Amino acid sequence: MNHSKRSLANLPKTVHGGQAWKSEGVEDYSHNLNPLGPPGCLSDIVAGALEGIGHYPDDSSAELKDTISKAFSVGVENVMVGAGSSEVIRNFPHAFLERGDAVLVNSPSFAEYGQQCRVVGAKIATNNLSEEEDFRMDRSKVSEAVRSGIKALYICNPNNPTGRIEPKNKILDIVKECRDNGVLAFLDETLLELVPGCKEKSCASEVKRYDNLVVAGSLTKSFAIPGIRIGFGFADPALVEEMDKVRTTWNVGQIEQTTANLLIRDHMDYVENAARMMAIESKEMRSRLAEIGFPVGDVSDSFFYFNSLKSLGVKCAEFQKLMLERKIMVRDCASFGEPFEWFVRFSVKDSERNARFVDAVESSMKEIG
Repeated sequence: MNHSKRSLANLPKTVHGGQAWKSEGVEDYSHNLNPLGPPGCLSDIVAGALEGIGHYPDDSSAELKDTISKAFSVGVENVMVGAGSSEVIRNFPHAFLERGDAVLVNSPSFAEYGQQCRVVGAKIATNNLSEEEDFRMDRSKVSEAVRSGIKALYICNPNNPTGRIEPKNKILDIVKECRDNGVLAFLDETLLELVPGCKEKSCASEVKRYDNLVVAGSLTKSFAIPGIRIGFGFADPALVEEMDKVRTTWNVGQIEQTTANLLIRDHMDYVENAARMMAIESKEMRSRLAEIGFPVGDVSDSFFYFNSLKSLGVKCAEFQKLMLERKIMVRDCASFGEPFEWFVRFSVKDSERNARFVDAVESSMKEIG
């Protein structure tokens, strides 16, 4: 007897990067983490947090919410906390979407948006981002979808996997149109902290003006701590209250709350330094890749690249295999659907490791012929 929900029938698991840790001696360029790794103070912070594990964590995450509100210039009532931004992503459709509701998701973009919408039985309308338009959102296409009766739309900024950053005024123009048409807007800024000038680019504080906007963030990428699940979100208090109804009780542990509180309060300069370093190294990395004939395109908006290998006559699965032979992991973008089996995603690191990456690319290209 099959007891499965209809919305879960034939629903596959999503595919993500960051798997090189399973292979000894492989340098991982498939994820988008701070290349400096976790800050040196982290072990002391975690050790100090152990004192509190003998009791249940604060279910309201009150101290952490207060710290986040000050760091992002919003009210405490505008803040929610999750076990990674993935929980905020999960809670959004569970709070607001009914079976049959339509949502707009860019393609390619982060797979969890569509996945979690499908879990609740929502229908996915796809906004295809094209190579001809440099994978930027076509404003007229978005407007048409917003006016067509969708319940919500998703924007990832910088977009994963393309690395493109949409300007703040363009995003807020879309959010305003959504509000005027009764549409919710989910904006994922998880990757923005590692971009110089992120505060000017962020829409987090705009939740005070737009009661239809939810903004997600995380410490996973910025502090290179995916193994410690800390995420947060911003929204109008009424939206925060609804999303709080569907979250798991005690969703963020004592260690996570203490760690996040201290990192955000005292160590955001660590993230800012990494962002500045990567912006410099990105230009050098891009220049060297272009010199060897790799189809790298323009300097990335962010700190990772998304490039077609079609001109080399090789799909990414084969290119990934060649790079793994050289102890480097890149992201095969085939999981994002056609035509992205031709595309590779890789991140920027420090000068020394970027030089090794370029050498591996050059060697792989020679083997391709």
